[in-house]
Amino acid sequence: MLKRPSIGMPTNLRIRLENTRLDLQALFRALDRMDLSPAEIPQRLIHQLFHLDADCAEALWALDQPPGRLNVKTMLRDTLASLEQIPQAIARFRANLPSRAHLKLETLEPSIRQTLQSKEAYNQVPGRDQENA
Repeated sequence: MLKRPSIGMPTNLRIRLENTRLDLQALFRALDRMDLSPAEIPQRLIHQLFHLDADCAEALWALDQPPGRLNVKTMLRDTLASLEQIPQAIARFRANLPSRAHLKLETLEPSIRQTLQSKEAYNQVPGRDQENA
C-alpha cells in the first residue's frame, strides 16, 4: 500500500497571514477615520471582512500550537480558502462604498499601513495579544 504524502505547510503561510491582517487593519482604521455614516458602509460586506480577518487570526494562533494538537490538514484547507476569498471580498466592499470615499481611502489606507508594526498582526490572537500591550 502506498503511503499518502503528508500535507506540507507552505513556508510563507505565516508571512501571508501577518501581511493580510495588517492590510485589513489598515483598511479598518482608514474607514474609522473617514466621515462615512453606517448606512454608507456596506454592513454585510464589512462583516465578511471581519470574519475573514478572524480566520487569519485563528490561523496564526494555530501555527503556534504544538504538533498533534490540531488537524493541520483541515486548518490549512480552511486558512487557504479564507486567504483566497479576501481579495475578492475587499474588491466587493470597495465597489460598494460611496464614490466620494474612494480617493480618500486610496490615500489614507497606505499611509496607515506604513505605520503598522508587524507585531500588530497578532492583535486579538490568544497567547500573543498581551505581547502587543
